[in-house]
Amino acid sequence: MLVKSQGNGHRITGLYVGVNNARRYFPRNVAAIDLHLDHLRIQCGLTPHFWKDQPEIHDRRLCAWMESKRLQGNGFLAMTPAGENSFILGPARPNEHSRTKKTPASTSVGSGTLANTIVSN
Repeated sequence: MLVKSQGNGHRITGLYVGVNNARRYFPRNVAAIDLHLDHLRIQCGLTPHFWKDQPEIHDRRLCAWMESKRLQGNGFLAMTPAGENSFILGPARPNEHSRTKKTPASTSVGSGTLANTIVSN
């Protein structure tokens, strides 16, 4: 799935998952998820508003990692499921973000593996 970093102009403040992604990939009974950030593994809490009107993840370690990657506010990232309540966060493929405006939510299967799902919010 495609997600975006959020910033206030000077710093990255969180990760915007999007309403459709929150409903599709995150069960409501889950209070936290595991994120794989290169060699780092962190657990991030999800607020009750995550599934309603604020599908965002705010964690200082996540923000520091995104800043270390020199991501600008509203930069696109790929978030790939990696097990139960676990995701790998990494760079989006080149031009992947431009496809979100043209491609509705879809899942494709190739070579027996589930490919990234791109959702426009």
